[in-house]
Amino acid sequence: MNPVIFLWAHPRSMSTAIERIMRERGDLDCLHEPFLHYYYLHRSSKPPVHFDSEQGHANEYGEIRDLILQRAERSALFIKDMSYYVIPELLGDPDFCKRIRHCFLLRNPMSAIMSYYRLDDSVTLDEIGIESQWRLFQGLQALGIEDSVVLEAESVQADPAASMRRFWRALGLDYSDHALSWDGSSTPSDWQYVEGWHQSVSASRGIRRQATRDAERVADEFAQLCREAPQLEQYLQHQLPFYQKLREHSFDNV
Repeated sequence: MNPVIFLWAHPRSMSTAIERIMRERGDLDCLHEPFLHYYYLHRSSKPPVHFDSEQGHANEYGEIRDLILQRAERSALFIKDMSYYVIPELLGDPDFCKRIRHCFLLRNPMSAIMSYYRLDDSVTLDEIGIESQWRLFQGLQALGIEDSVVLEAESVQADPAASMRRFWRALGLDYSDHALSWDGSSTPSDWQYVEGWHQSVSASRGIRRQATRDAERVADEFAQLCREAPQLEQYLQHQLPFYQKLREHSFDNV
């Protein structure tokens, strides 16, 4: 049975860069946010930003799930998606949950919220997405799924090779050095309908190794932005406990 690996991210968590790395491996079929259509066309009352719905794309939960399982019959599959798109439907589908290897990607919520707001100043609390990640993580544990992997974006930025080596080892995948860089002039065709969100990854040639940004400087930038948009502070305070709980299970803390 071919593996189905899901990376459950929250927006602006560097998830598209991780997806690009997984694509560059060359041994995985990859899907980009297949449940996005379901969420914004059926569950959300907010019009999506920087999103042009693909004609003919499946947009019902069951239809998307079945297409994923069909793709997995042909090849090992990696999927990047957002937890908030598909809760509670996913947890109400335990057979599908147990077919998946679940991974979670976290980023400092101040940085993620700032990045999201600069692309969409109508961002909602749900779209910050970290609470849904924790709810999914807990729900999977309740189903007896105890092998979820938690990866931190800051660790990947600090040392891409070492972080991806650990990530791949946890998934039973061989290390693939060539996957850490790519042709910046080539963009996956299935990113085009949401290209407004992924311009920096599309133009890059890899994840540049860098030290974690100074926490005090990030906090200052966030405080300045909250003068313009005070709701962002409320979003942070709501999401921060879920980030901290999930981070306890990351590679850096276990």
